[in-house]
Amino acid sequence: MSKVIAICNQKGGTGKTTTAINLSVFLAVEGSRVLLIDADPQGNSTSGLGIDKNTIEKSLYDILINQASAQDVIIKTEIENLKLIPSNIDLIGAEVELVETAQREQKLHGAIEKIRNDFDYILLDCPPSLGILTLNSLVAASSVLIPVQCEYYALEGLGQLTKTINLIRDNLNPSLKIEGVLLTMADFRTNLTSEVIKETRSFFQDRVFETIIPRSIRLSEAPGFGKSIYQYDKNSIGAQKYGALAKEILGQINPEPQLEVQQEESTA
Repeated sequence: MSKVIAICNQKGGTGKTTTAINLSVFLAVEGSRVLLIDADPQGNSTSGLGIDKNTIEKSLYDILINQASAQDVIIKTEIENLKLIPSNIDLIGAEVELVETAQREQKLHGAIEKIRNDFDYILLDCPPSLGILTLNSLVAASSVLIPVQCEYYALEGLGQLTKTINLIRDNLNPSLKIEGVLLTMADFRTNLTSEVIKETRSFFQDRVFETIIPRSIRLSEAPGFGKSIYQYDKNSIGAQKYGALAKEILGQINPEPQLEVQQEESTA
């Protein structure tokens, strides 16, 4: 059965969707059968893979509310081995409509269980909140990947997230674990990045990935063209790092701690 990874941080701007798209792509490039589920009403993972979220026939909303099967909603992407359950603004309605639904936190889990044997990895791009959509994702997941931006207050709110994870583990999903904490948007020219890395490793210890994602213009540009960084510029530092993250998750490599990263693409 596949490993189901929820990419989650209730704080916005941490590189969550960038990670969901590019990690999915690089796992697929490495030969894994991958499904990305866009669980965010903003639909940025959908558009970031070149899918017009305004013209899709079915979305995650239909799975959660209209009892559509996941198999009927899955669509192909331009990347071999990577498929997508898309999302759009309709998903906002699911937050309200699920409130009165029995076992509302289990809806996504039930849908995923029917297709788990079809994939090696299923990644969930969660919304930047701890609402019912994120709850569904965490109940369905086997692990959580937490992106943390290298900025002031980087760990703000993570206590609440870990508390939520523990509550779900105790009451709804006893197998849920932390896959790892991913440091993103690192600028190694600043003392702040080094301080955040040190603080994060102190807090989460060995659960922090060795791969660190640098701040990169190429990573910022790629979604505007509906492309992953692999498609947009596979030789860029951002592509190299997401490729390394995929291999780290696959257990193929264990990178050395990255204290310095070349900054030829770094933004100010």
